[in-house]
Amino acid sequence: MNFFYLFLTLAIGSIFGLTAAKMKIPGGFMVGAIIGVAALNIFFGTTYVPKHTKLFVQIIAGAFIGCIMEKSDLKRIPKIVQPTIIMLLGFLVLNLSAGLLIHLVSPLDLLTSLMSVVPGGISDTPIIAAAMGADAPKVAVMQMVRQILGIGVFPALILAYDNRKKTDQKDSEREANTEKRKKSKTKSWQSFVCTLIIAAIAGILGTMTSIPSASFAFPIIAVLILKLVFDFAYIPRWAKKCAQVLSGCYLGSIIVLHDVLELRYLLIPLIIILLSYMANCLFTSMIIRKTCGFTRKESMLITTPAGASDMALISADMGVENTDVIIMQVLRAVIVMTFFPQIINVVVHIIGK
Repeated sequence: MNFFYLFLTLAIGSIFGLTAAKMKIPGGFMVGAIIGVAALNIFFGTTYVPKHTKLFVQIIAGAFIGCIMEKSDLKRIPKIVQPTIIMLLGFLVLNLSAGLLIHLVSPLDLLTSLMSVVPGGISDTPIIAAAMGADAPKVAVMQMVRQILGIGVFPALILAYDNRKKTDQKDSEREANTEKRKKSKTKSWQSFVCTLIIAAIAGILGTMTSIPSASFAFPIIAVLILKLVFDFAYIPRWAKKCAQVLSGCYLGSIIVLHDVLELRYLLIPLIIILLSYMANCLFTSMIIRKTCGFTRKESMLITTPAGASDMALISADMGVENTDVIIMQVLRAVIVMTFFPQIINVVVHIIGK
């Protein structure tokens, strides 16, 4: 019977995930799977996802993030250390302050509040949140809103703000100075299998430690080493999409009617997230622009809460092709998902749940 329920759950999750992706919804494979499987669980109670699914998804997601960095990016890192530090400090202050504020003004526990504001992946963060003991469905909702803001709202606001400020000649010259980002050409099934094995070993070792989210952080680090040292790491996009569907199926399977009714309490937290990210985009980008020589649009795109791959498309559409912007977004994805959960865990233990 469990096999039939598993098949049904995966089938519904895949159908809804594919539909959401076709509708161009950010993180559509995961979001659609959550909606479909949650509806199945709420109305019929016939969902089933093995408990080890979380670990598998974490391994795939961690391996995918580890593959993002390219060897060519390493040459640029010394030149972007300062703006990267400013960006990360801005996101950390935002994460902790907005998370604490959400905890104070809403019924959400401290861990859930802090994980809801993490500027990480829309499909990765809820899984990490679930592994740490947070309310993963609520984290998923607020992460989805953040991603939508980052992709659909912030670029339009940045363009409007930048046009109003009349970008000066220096900015125009800076935007014209672009550099192509060289990508690895190692995309074979052998490198895919090798990457999976390395990530799996690292993930399993991570579960044996007492480090929060180590089963996710260890695969990132291991695959990053495999990629940068041996240039033999590769995770195809279809594997990432499958992991997103599995992630959505898992998260949807733990949603019950009570969780849906409690969504009405998320309005204030969502407003806090919106205002906090707008403030961070404005003030942190101003610091980066004044101290690091980036243009206004580049600085604001650096602090935009979207995914690294999304930013590559968004920045190009906005006339910004500076590879440093993309590299910094890649660094954000790797560093945030590797270290922010550890920092949050320390904060939760100090303040208390």
